[in-house]
Amino acid sequence: MAVPNDDFHFYEPAKGHGLPHDPFNAMVGPRPIGWISSQDGNGRLNLAPYSFFNAFNYTPPIVGFASIGAKDSLHNIRQTREFGWNLATRPLAEQMNQSCAAVPPEVNEFELAGLTPAASRRIAVPRVAESPVSFECRLTQLLQLEGVDGVPVPTWLILGEVVGVHIARHLLKNGIYDTAAAQPILRGGGPADYFEISPDNLFKMFRPR
Repeated sequence: MAVPNDDFHFYEPAKGHGLPHDPFNAMVGPRPIGWISSQDGNGRLNLAPYSFFNAFNYTPPIVGFASIGAKDSLHNIRQTREFGWNLATRPLAEQMNQSCAAVPPEVNEFELAGLTPAASRRIAVPRVAESPVSFECRLTQLLQLEGVDGVPVPTWLILGEVVGVHIARHLLKNGIYDTAAAQPILRGGGPADYFEISPDNLFKMFRPR
């Protein structure tokens, strides 16, 4: 049943939303978290969560995240052309949150959050040992975003090819990855909203033939 036009709140983002909190993030969501590990040219480690993250291609597998502002992850990836993605889960939620603290580049967020860097197999950047799923990625594209007017905005899209995948064996049920068993957390709207995937919310739909 169609919603009548009078029952819609319409706004043009450039003119403001007229609401207590910008709803954009909440409507495009919940969103997977880009928990990105990186290191600079001198080997200093960085770990940070990004709420604009997703997968964009199957073959080759490509993932990407957006850095709003030129942050340490962006600088590191420019230098080394490598990064890791680590699954943020409900048991690791507090550590993930700790790793988003605004600290100087010399601060190691692995240490700050009490996490263990584990050696990767195809890249120099370590993964989070406590995370049940990690991707090893090599940079493919780094793009500064632009508005419709062609003016660059201070946000950069970092895309990388996944060259190595780590999956905890207990998450493979008869060879099939069990998404809910990993307890992934997702970013919601507002300043502090997160969601957890539950098996109770699972439903299936097969593509029409």
